[in-house]
Amino acid sequence: MKYLIVNADDFGASRGINRGIVEAHHDGILTSTSLMVNMPASEEAALLSRAVPDLSIGLHVNFTGEGEPVVNEKKLADYPAELQYQLDRFQALLGRLPTHLDSHHNIHRDPRLLPHFLEAARQHRLPMREHSPVRYFSSFYGQWDGETHLEQISVEKLLHMLRTEVHDGFTELSCHPGYVEPDFPSVYAIEREAELRTLCNPLVRVRLAELSIRLIGFRDVKDLASGVSN
Repeated sequence: MKYLIVNADDFGASRGINRGIVEAHHDGILTSTSLMVNMPASEEAALLSRAVPDLSIGLHVNFTGEGEPVVNEKKLADYPAELQYQLDRFQALLGRLPTHLDSHHNIHRDPRLLPHFLEAARQHRLPMREHSPVRYFSSFYGQWDGETHLEQISVEKLLHMLRTEVHDGFTELSCHPGYVEPDFPSVYAIEREAELRTLCNPLVRVRLAELSIRLIGFRDVKDLASGVSN
């Protein structure tokens, strides 16, 4: 069986991004998102989450911010405490543990930080990006080398990705839908609205059905993985 998680990073980063993520869940194929608990719209995101009970919500650990770093990179001893703070902040906002764990700019890949992320995932029994049964697929992204590539996040390209990149087992397709806001300092801007349009295009659901791909959220992985192993 082919299981697909469509996960939006950056929930809580801005009101426009929050609005786009909720819309992509209601009207598109988005099944999951990752919350940045230390960004301006995190409290609004927590309120919005009450209206989308089927949306899996994980923690998007944010050490790098969108401007000034959250943690002084020269003080490695500060990272574990900040990671724990963000886990606690998530639980305070949503009243529960996250369904999964990942990080802004994939900073968990840093070999100095990875052990702390792995320990948090183990302690709370959370699937963590690139360290769980879920294969991480990140090519649905419309910018590289400082240039915009809307063709990479077009409907046609996504349909091709579904056919060629989603295999038996679990796949996470990461995405960044949202609405542009002039006062939100992000280099990834117009691409967010293009992603949103693609994720909500009805042809995508048609292709999923044709390919027998089942949409799930991260909260479903544990039970389904147990069934697959049995």
